[in-house]
Amino acid sequence: MKRGFNVELITKQVRMMHTKCQAVSQITFDEDLNVPDAKPDVGRMIQKKGEIQIEDLQISEGHAFISGALLVALLYVSDSEERKVQSLLGTLPIGETLHLEGLENGDKVRLCWDIEDLSVQLINSRKLNIKALVTFTGFVEEIKEVLLPAGVEEENISQKKKDISVMGIGVHKKDTMRVKEEITLASNKPNIHELLWNTAETRGMDIRTQNDKITVKGELFLFALYRGEDDNNSLQWLENSIPFYQEMECAGCREDMVPNVEIMAPHSELKVKTDNDGEERIISIDTVLEMEIKLYEEEELSILLDVYTPSRDLRTVCENTKLQSLLVKNVSKCRISDRMKTEPNQGKILQICHSDGNIKVDDTRLVENGIEVEGIVQVRILYIIGDDEMPFYSMDAMIPFSHVIEASQIGKDCVYHLRTDLEQLSTTMIDSDEIEVKIVMNLNALVFRQTDTPIVREIEEQELDREKLRSMPGIVAYQVQPQDTMWDIAKKFYTTTDNIVALNHLESEELHPYETLILMKTVES
Repeated sequence: MKRGFNVELITKQVRMMHTKCQAVSQITFDEDLNVPDAKPDVGRMIQKKGEIQIEDLQISEGHAFISGALLVALLYVSDSEERKVQSLLGTLPIGETLHLEGLENGDKVRLCWDIEDLSVQLINSRKLNIKALVTFTGFVEEIKEVLLPAGVEEENISQKKKDISVMGIGVHKKDTMRVKEEITLASNKPNIHELLWNTAETRGMDIRTQNDKITVKGELFLFALYRGEDDNNSLQWLENSIPFYQEMECAGCREDMVPNVEIMAPHSELKVKTDNDGEERIISIDTVLEMEIKLYEEEELSILLDVYTPSRDLRTVCENTKLQSLLVKNVSKCRISDRMKTEPNQGKILQICHSDGNIKVDDTRLVENGIEVEGIVQVRILYIIGDDEMPFYSMDAMIPFSHVIEASQIGKDCVYHLRTDLEQLSTTMIDSDEIEVKIVMNLNALVFRQTDTPIVREIEEQELDREKLRSMPGIVAYQVQPQDTMWDIAKKFYTTTDNIVALNHLESEELHPYETLILMKTVES
């Protein structure tokens, strides 16, 4: 048959997120760190922490080179007669190449990392051994424009359509948010002589969409340990909860959009400042939150599935495309608790100074009507015992959790995005050698159902098959089958739905299985 021209389609553009490339790389550290000459010998380690600092990310075809450092901080008791608490910082350089197939110059690589294991062992009073495992994940996401067929302009062509719900990406951007605060020491606290240790973590994050902006609410928990400017340089500490609320400009954002915002581990800078009297009594904190913002919008569309006209032979050319729709957005809370005992050689607890924690998800899997999440909460507790020479001790624990986030009708055709954060972490003394830990964490899931949908890409017109038309009777009696639609019957027998309704004196296009229809061919051979 001779091929003719194509029928012009009316299309609707939908923007979808597409992962262009992705790679994972692990770096193992096993290095010795010498104590700087300016620092006293290490007698006993109290607490440790690690932080990744990215200095540069160089992009070339197929490769992304990461340069930076693993910063390891240590709080310890010196091996001197005074037994003073000290701190030191070790810097382990990072130079790692991620192999990203399809990566091109100009692509924006998103980089995530996780310090999966960090241990510090004392070799001798002047040397430490640091072991760590750091996992880097790099990927490139881009917006892909998908054209969905909405119909054809020609009035004499019958169109078969289907109503669907499509979740597209409305806004995709990176942004940063700063939380700045100045905290003045209480009047009964001495001036700051030396800042020894600090931690800052965000809790209870709540992100919402509004017209042309998003709102971010949460709390920044700050702990600082310092040496006072008094006669014996006494150890002092402060804890502060800093609530924050910010409105961030976001062009194109609407209140009905669904947010999926990932926040990188905050980077905080603490500085000691002088007050109006020239005394060092103010701690200034500047925390930067890096945010990956994706705002999804759901559209109800009617897409074209097929076309026909009795007088012309039209063929649809289709291509399978994955379309996604929103299944569920669930904000779930998980509560866990545990009791922790001190080591027998650590003395009796007098007071808890500070506790902090972070969530590590080890595994997620689909269960009936939900997502089961398993992992641990790593908790660090700093406390005081009744030994004036060596008062500070630390307790580390890994508290396991298992929680099911409800997601009705979830299945293998679904993809989901999971975000976790601590809402509450409290520690209470049970007695002088036991501490109770209570945790509330948020587990937020955004679940999309993906459907392989045949999308009409073009409509070809070909010459009618005259032999086929001649072989077909002009009038037939047809028994309706359970799967039949009026549209399908009309196309098969070269007629129209209006002709079938009129010829059979029907009140509507509704069919009943096994009823008999009289059909008349409306095109001549």
